[in-house]
Amino acid sequence: MADEDRDNPGGIAVPPPFIYLGALLVGLALHAIYPRRFLPARFARPVGWTLVGGGVLLSLSFGRAMRRAGTPFRLDQPAEKLVTDGPFRLSRNPGYLSFAMIQGGVACLANALWAAALLPPTLAVIRRRVIEKEEGYLEREFGGEYLRYKARVRRWL
Repeated sequence: MADEDRDNPGGIAVPPPFIYLGALLVGLALHAIYPRRFLPARFARPVGWTLVGGGVLLSLSFGRAMRRAGTPFRLDQPAEKLVTDGPFRLSRNPGYLSFAMIQGGVACLANALWAAALLPPTLAVIRRRVIEKEEGYLEREFGGEYLRYKARVRRWL
């Protein structure tokens, strides 16, 4: 394993939860200054709570699968094993998907257009600055096993 893989396996500069949280806080701050709603009021809470609840459940399932496999989910620690069960059967990135659901859900609960509008750029940053680096690391670390997994499971859903 290369030194950079051991010291920072994916070469990720900012932990992904902080990327999502930062975008959400910027969106909510913009909403406080320039309030713009994007959902009819009667839909904001049901949609928001559904997304937040689903995101939390997915996050818990992701964490459970990682613990069961005995591999760390922190990006500054090397992967011990390629996890392909639990939510990883449906998505190669259930943790990032859960954060996106929670960000979208909070945007809906606040009915904050700015927070919702920042979700697509956040996902673009996550894809380019996190997922692509992580995928390169996993290809180097697990080779054909990861490539076969990557061929049968989609990045998001």
